[in-house]
Amino acid sequence: MTPERLIELGYEHPRQLPDGRWIAGMRLLFTYGLVVDIDEIGWRTRYCYESYEEARKDIETWDGQGDPPGRWIKQKPENRLNPNWVRELV
Repeated sequence: MTPERLIELGYEHPRQLPDGRWIAGMRLLFTYGLVVDIDEIGWRTRYCYESYEEARKDIETWDGQGDPPGRWIKQKPENRLNPNWVRELV
């Protein structure tokens, strides 16, 4: 996989993590996604953000360990809410 190929597939700002997995941005209908572990078929997991800016920051800085540090809302397909975001709501 190459950054050029990921861009051809419609991903934005692709970057390879230290462990070899690829991450990139993906525009969605109401949110912006940070997709993880991309290959020719698709991706393994996606973190949804309210804004492009928040997702872009994590695409540029996340090392792939644990969860991205930013204000993502939900991880799919796991349907897991960001515990930090939930605490902010309470």
